[in-house]
Amino acid sequence: MKRFTLRTGIRWKITLAIASVGALTAVALSLVVHSAARVSMLESAREVQLDRVQFISRNAEAGRKPPMGAKLNDPDLPADLREKARSGRRGTYIQEKPHGLPEVWAAVPLGNGQVLSLHTQFRESANMVRDLDRALVVGSLAVVMGGSALGVLIGGLFSRRLRKAAAAAQRVAHGDPEVRVRDAVGGVVRDETDDLARAVDAMADALQQRLEAERRVTADIAHELRTPVTGLLTAAELLPPGRPTELVRDRAQALRALVEDVLEVARLDSASERAELQEVALGEFVSRRVTSLMPEASVRIVADEIVSTDPRRLERILGNLLANASRYGRAPVQVDVEGRVVRIRDHGPGFPEALLREGPSRFRTGSTDRAGVGHGLGLTIAEGQAKVLGARLTFRNVAAPGGFAREGAAAGAVAVLWLPEHAPTATGSFPVLPPAD
Repeated sequence: MKRFTLRTGIRWKITLAIASVGALTAVALSLVVHSAARVSMLESAREVQLDRVQFISRNAEAGRKPPMGAKLNDPDLPADLREKARSGRRGTYIQEKPHGLPEVWAAVPLGNGQVLSLHTQFRESANMVRDLDRALVVGSLAVVMGGSALGVLIGGLFSRRLRKAAAAAQRVAHGDPEVRVRDAVGGVVRDETDDLARAVDAMADALQQRLEAERRVTADIAHELRTPVTGLLTAAELLPPGRPTELVRDRAQALRALVEDVLEVARLDSASERAELQEVALGEFVSRRVTSLMPEASVRIVADEIVSTDPRRLERILGNLLANASRYGRAPVQVDVEGRVVRIRDHGPGFPEALLREGPSRFRTGSTDRAGVGHGLGLTIAEGQAKVLGARLTFRNVAAPGGFAREGAAAGAVAVLWLPEHAPTATGSFPVLPPAD
């Protein structure tokens, strides 16, 4: 069972973390301040109440009647405070009410054995505590909102640097050797993002050096094989006619084609190939080349257009795509030209899932239902030549009637060549065009 995952940006994670810490800190400080303020106010109320009852007691001993609120031998006097006063000591007592304000009691003993007591509600101080609580709530909300805004700012800066690093790494993955993640990240403040960028740059440089070394080895091996293969072909021509001679010549020709393909792949990997551009009518060009390369294929020109491209490389792409359709697909093969788009479709079992997912890979000929002769270099070369032209080559399968375009249920493979509107310059880059009106 697939687990549910919640995907959020690092900006919001930092914001949530700062807001949570701010909220917890504000709540803790508010509770401490509330408790300390209430205790302090209760202690002040005790002292005031005790001073008042002592003043009243002096007047009562002088024979004056206690004022309103003060009572002699009050039956409601808390038992603990009554016992303390009868023992000859003065004291105070806080009487908590379940659903009301607490009452502050004070009692002093009189000389005639009576107890004078006074009690009032904690009303004014309670109002002050409520005002303090309200101020604490407002302050806590302000702290949380300010922390959230700070988190959005800090998280946004960090997230922006990571997105720049990811974009630069993506360009490196697509084969741009000039990109450096460290330069793309930039910024004045140095943090772990710069360490990550340096590590990615070091890894990219190491991979580039390794790939370049492998490309040179491949090119050197293929180049060294050309001479003996050519000699083998020449020697095969001198053999007497017969079936063994035909087999030797056929294998020698296949070996020579493989060596030439490997050399071409090595040149394309070096990114040094440049297109020799010419203006051609795409529909007419494709029709003539398809007729010469695969006469049984049908060509349909939906819309013709003049394009600037390299005819030799375009013919190479068409030849490899047609050869792939002939070798692994089934007739009929249909070629459509619509503006700058060329589609080649066969009616075979379709492209393998690995090719649709990852693209062409050298020396991989696909699944068993499309297996046969060949070395898996045809589509790799076609894709490389398309990159030289600034074009894009895509692959997909046609869904079988009543089914989906999946492996084993396809009704044909479709290769689509998308030629660019503006061809690359002699340096391999694209011209800078003025902005449109």
